[in-house]
Amino acid sequence: MMDDIKKKEILNAAKNWFKDVFIPIHIKNIKKLSNPSQFKINPFLVKYLAQLLNTQADSIAIAKALIYPRVLGTSVNTSFGNHVQKFISDTFNAPGSETEGVDIKFIDKMDGKEKFCQIKLGPNTLNKDDIKTIHGHFQALRNRSKTNNKSIPSEDLVVGVLYGEEKELSGQYKKLRNEYHYSVYVGRNFWLRLTGSSNFYDELIVAINQAVLESDGLNEFQNAITKLSNSTIVRELADID
Repeated sequence: MMDDIKKKEILNAAKNWFKDVFIPIHIKNIKKLSNPSQFKINPFLVKYLAQLLNTQADSIAIAKALIYPRVLGTSVNTSFGNHVQKFISDTFNAPGSETEGVDIKFIDKMDGKEKFCQIKLGPNTLNKDDIKTIHGHFQALRNRSKTNNKSIPSEDLVVGVLYGEEKELSGQYKKLRNEYHYSVYVGRNFWLRLTGSSNFYDELIVAINQAVLESDGLNEFQNAITKLSNSTIVRELADID
């Protein structure tokens, strides 16, 4: 069980990681979006989308219609998932396995057993092909372990879902659990098993949100919109009647 001092240290480390590592990476990508060459602009739709977003289609509205999907879309979730995996591995001394597809290994604080875990971001981030891939990776690990006279039970092969609720799990996750008999830990349950703290998940969300309040990402976002709106191509699009 994690003591309060250790938990406070880890939560502070998470806050600093988000503020000093993840946000700067995102801001660096936002700055690039001030250049219209970063976009494949559809001239048939861009003014329509701008008007839907802003009830007008001036250059600022067009810049927002171009930038918002890139800044707020799936790419930032993917980036977060990749970087938080490294944070978990480093912070919790939970290195990955030599087998591809096993992101971290950790001792489950609920049953004391070693778990081999692939990390996924949310409860709907798995597709049909992912199931075959995960199963292939886990089978490779089990086969290799047998050559070393070690047996790994299916329930110790884990998919850890960083956020969400059990009731939100997609059918693909349920298939991994029900048909392949792998463990799926989602949201609070994942963080509980990783840390031994029942409220760690909620406190981690608070720590990350505190980092957001201390960042200057909003200013960089607005600067990118302004610069893009002043570009020649965006101004020309705004002038089309």
